[in-house]
Amino acid sequence: MTTQPELATTRPAPDAEPVRLAHAEEPVHLPRAEWEPLAAAHAARVDELVAGHLARRQRREAHPVEDFLFTYYSTRPNQLRIWHPGPGVSLLGATTYEGRKGYLYADGAASLDPAEIARRTDSITWIRRLLAATLDRQPQFGCFGLHEWAMVYRLQPGEVRHEKWPLRLGAEGTDQVVESHKIACSHFDAFRFFTEPARPLNALQPTRDLQPQLEQGGCLHANMDLYKWATKLAPSTPSTLLLSCFELAKDIRTLDMRASPYDLAPLGYSPVPIETPAGKAEYAATQRSFATRSKPLREQLVALCDKLLSTPTN
Repeated sequence: MTTQPELATTRPAPDAEPVRLAHAEEPVHLPRAEWEPLAAAHAARVDELVAGHLARRQRREAHPVEDFLFTYYSTRPNQLRIWHPGPGVSLLGATTYEGRKGYLYADGAASLDPAEIARRTDSITWIRRLLAATLDRQPQFGCFGLHEWAMVYRLQPGEVRHEKWPLRLGAEGTDQVVESHKIACSHFDAFRFFTEPARPLNALQPTRDLQPQLEQGGCLHANMDLYKWATKLAPSTPSTLLLSCFELAKDIRTLDMRASPYDLAPLGYSPVPIETPAGKAEYAATQRSFATRSKPLREQLVALCDKLLSTPTN
């Protein structure tokens, strides 16, 4: 049995200091003696964060909580290890970046390729629109993680995604929780995994096109997805910001599964029983802390998009 991870509801967020983005008119040139230690420290931190996942992968063991960031999202550990300084920074003597996608190596230095940024303008614009709209919307804290319950509603044995882990309340008890609560999931990428019988029970019917109109900053999945958007903007995303989003997503996933219908006690995760008043209160309080922690990260990603969209193309 592993020790249950802390959910960090009161500790200072690792992103408390905003990432400094260099201004286009003030490019920063980092000599090898400065950027190499930063790259090495970043790789070491990533190695620490992914060690458990890699060890389990060698043993062909699956973990329903900790593997999620590498099975649901597309970034692999070896990609995460690569350090990126962000826009407006050139790395002197960085021959290892020569030929790397998204970089231009010229005059003995590596920096982001403006042509590659220009090719991705539509994607960057869409990401910015989504993130800015979410910032402007009032967060909601009454969902109680029922999306995970709706994903197993009325399923037959053998159909449940994490079949190895039993349902705490059994199939009938799980279905009763779904039927006795108002479900109001606003996140399309959670809603699309609802079972067919659960879909009509949701107060909203999210679609990909409606995502900018529905996504809100109290949603666990919207905040976990800050890591996705940080990776979509890579290699332009400064690695300090990327890892802050990764660590946030890792902590959110822990709450997500502790509040799920699965019994993960053998893995060291005590349940957040959202079917009870005490569980609801615990869930909402932790959800609020994640919303607070997510806001500056979302703001930094919007600022990054603005920076990229104003990048000269020549």
